[in-house]
This record gives sequence, structure tokens and C-alpha cells, in this order.
Amino acid sequence: MIARTLAKRIADLMISKKAQDVVILDLKKLTSAADYFVICTADSDTQVRAVADAVRDGMEESDERVWHDEGYQALKWIILDYVDVVAHIFYKEDRSFYNLERLWGDAKKTEVKDLTAAPKLAVKKGRTTTRTSKKKKAEKE
Repeated sequence: MIARTLAKRIADLMISKKAQDVVILDLKKLTSAADYFVICTADSDTQVRAVADAVRDGMEESDERVWHDEGYQALKWIILDYVDVVAHIFYKEDRSFYNLERLWGDAKKTEVKDLTAAPKLAVKKGRTTTRTSKKKKAEKE
């Protein structure tokens, strides 16, 4: 699997376990250590493990084996190294502390969103509408 496709697949696997703030950093022009970092946040140590396990299991189903991993004991920051792509699963406070996005600030950053999430509700004058329905209504006018 090519590195960009691998990074996108890892991001999708993270989102499947409700990881937040999923980003892909393109490091190709900055370092030879890896082509991409895929970074996400989890709300608990249980979720950190669940996200890491989902990535590992999903990649094994695609015949991609992790080359090296770290952090399974502490469950604050798990690293799954696939050589060209490195997945970072952070507990919320640890992500803020290490701030890899700032450290690799020159990298091209792609935010990955959960497209299956339910639309957020907006309340207007006592009525509850979805943002998508408001947008459609505006397009009709």
C-alpha cells in the first residue's frame, strides 16, 4: 500500500473508534524518518487502547504489519510505526503537552472528519433544525 493510502486508512480506522481531532501531517519534504504522521486524540486510556487496537487489527487485515509499537503499558501515547507512516494515539492532555503539530509546523496538515457523524442541531426561535436543513432552505430561496 502506498504511504498516502496507508495514512488515510489509518485515519479512517481511528475515526471508527470515535477518535477526535484526527490529522495527517505530510512530512515528505521535511524528514526521511517517515512520510506521514497520523495523529488523533482519545478521551480515556480505554479509548487509547481501543483506537490503537483498531488500527493494528485493521492494518493486519490489509496485510500491513506494524514494524514497531510503544506505549501500550502507560496508555497515554501509543505509537504504531509502519515505517513510512507513524500513527500517534494520544490521551487528550498528553497531545496538548507534546503538541506534534507545532513541532512539525511546516508540514502540510490535513484534518480528517467523521463523515458518518450525525448533523449538529441548531435552535432558532424555539424550533430545532439541522444545519443541513437550514442550508437547503437557504439554497431554495
